Amino acid sequence: MAAYFLDSSALVKRYAREAGTGWVLGLFRRAAGNAFYASRITKVEATSAIARKRRGGLLKPDTAARALQRLRRDFGRRIYVVEVTPALLLSAEALADKHHLRGYDAVQLAAALEANAERARSSLPPLALVTADGDLLAAGAAEGLTTDDPNNH
Repeated sequence: MAAYFLDSSALVKRYAREAGTGWVLGLFRRAAGNAFYASRITKVEATSAIARKRRGGLLKPDTAARALQRLRRDFGRRIYVVEVTPALLLSAEALADKHHLRGYDAVQLAAALEANAERARSSLPPLALVTADGDLLAAGAAEGLTTDDPNNH
């Protein structure tokens, strides 16, 4: 069983067809037995991405409504939620400075590192950071995380 931390650029591929969707859907097959993590803000970012696709005509209103319903159902059920705490924000601040990340990307990286550390404390294998953001991929790798870009699949 593998574990993945998905930022919004990766997670939205589960709900809207775009490059990398097939690979992400494969990860989520129940038979694969994978574990998924995401920060609390990922739900907001993914909701925004789906709403923008609906507004731009890339998703029909009924398709977008179903996608949002599945997203809301997945959080807390299929996806372990990493809460955004004051300590996590302090870590994100340091990561933003160190890696020159945008604010939410720094929060995503801090959350991935926290989830990975929690897995290590529980003697579980490390997780992989999955994102389509090149800066976040580079920062995650620099912090010792395994990384993967869903657009490469």
